[in-house]
Amino acid sequence: VQLQASGGGSVQPGGSLRLSCVASGFTLEYYTSGWFRQAPGKEREAVSCISARGGRTAYADSFKGRFTISRDASKNTMSLQMDSLNSADTAVYYCALVEGHCSDYINNPDIWLGSVGQGTQVTVSS
Repeated sequence: VQLQASGGGSVQPGGSLRLSCVASGFTLEYYTSGWFRQAPGKEREAVSCISARGGRTAYADSFKGRFTISRDASKNTMSLQMDSLNSADTAVYYCALVEGHCSDYINNPDIWLGSVGQGTQVTVSS
């Protein structure tokens, strides 16, 4: 089981980035999966989640209307489209499998995290 996130970089406030997560060794759509982020000195923060098969999505309040999670079964990938970025979004972003319902994960990612991929740095600065 391997997850690899990519797509991070530096962007100005108000800009957009699209993160991708490639899964290897398993079929991603069979698992509930999500994104979380962690900034230096701060706790892990759940961003978004997408349920297995049905693809129901969930977002933490801070990201509703700005971020969009999606999954491409043909490519075995998951993406996170991030719009209207601001400096508070600066962090390392990780994709992960979720061992529970999306609603549980959004409220407490530390309990419900499964396998975690390597993160990708997002820096929002003018």
